[in-house]
Amino acid sequence: MSHDHHHTHAHTHDHGHHSPHHHHTPTHLSLLWPVILTLGFAIVEALGGWLTHSLALLGDAGHMFSDSAALALSWFAAWVALKPPSKSHTYGLARVEVLVALFNGALMLAVIIGIAYEAIQRLSVPQPVAGGQVMLIAFGGMLVNLLVAWILHKGEKNINQQAAMLHVLGDLLGSVAALAAGAVVYYTGWLPIDPILSLFICALLLMSTVNLLREALLVLMEGVPRHIEASEVEQAMRVTEGVDSVHDIHIWTPTSGMVALSAHVVMQDMGVWIQVLSKLRELLDQRFGIKHVTLQPETRDFTDTHDCHH
Repeated sequence: MSHDHHHTHAHTHDHGHHSPHHHHTPTHLSLLWPVILTLGFAIVEALGGWLTHSLALLGDAGHMFSDSAALALSWFAAWVALKPPSKSHTYGLARVEVLVALFNGALMLAVIIGIAYEAIQRLSVPQPVAGGQVMLIAFGGMLVNLLVAWILHKGEKNINQQAAMLHVLGDLLGSVAALAAGAVVYYTGWLPIDPILSLFICALLLMSTVNLLREALLVLMEGVPRHIEASEVEQAMRVTEGVDSVHDIHIWTPTSGMVALSAHVVMQDMGVWIQVLSKLRELLDQRFGIKHVTLQPETRDFTDTHDCHH
């Protein structure tokens, strides 16, 4: 069970236990190139921004760095999905993903504050910017983002990949803004455009950082995922044929994109438990995307007397 149910939402249905590797490899490998490309170019842009005095480029470098970290997390999640959970870490290494996400989020907030502060200073005292070089580097960033988007588009479709794609598209917008800043400075010499557009890039970066932190905190607080309504799940389980009532429902997020549920199911007839169990598992998987399910059957008498053993 652990292989099938631990893979990070790469599939909506389970595959046999005998070959858990073949259908993951694309995700896991198609994410490695984007990580290398974005990280490499983030460094180029950071150096470029520093040398050309362009805040917009520095901002885009920050965005690209956050991008590569997000892609690295997706790659890590896909890679972890290939590893069976160990005895001491029953959810595999997936919790590391959350810690990395928190660290990345905190780092990005520092970058945003730094760039926004500098941008506000520069609005009153504009600094000369090498517009031509800025255009060139930002154009390179745009090409890298387009290439990464194309690699992701060709790869396996899952939630991880979609999240990565959103990052890349946000970053593409950042590169376009940096390109625009360079062009305006180059052709008109109007310097305030650079800090103005760097603030726009900061806003983009803040949006992706806040989403990343929200996701990470939800996992850490073992919260019910935002797209699932606990009462709705309970109602759907209760009306399943053969179920008398349901209690002690817990829904939580062991790691991003993976939802777990545990509940006690009160039965009228214990004889049909196997059929009811498979119906409930199917309902939870198909309708709510909950794959990690632990259900405990009980009879009415057992629930009334609150016995300790059964």
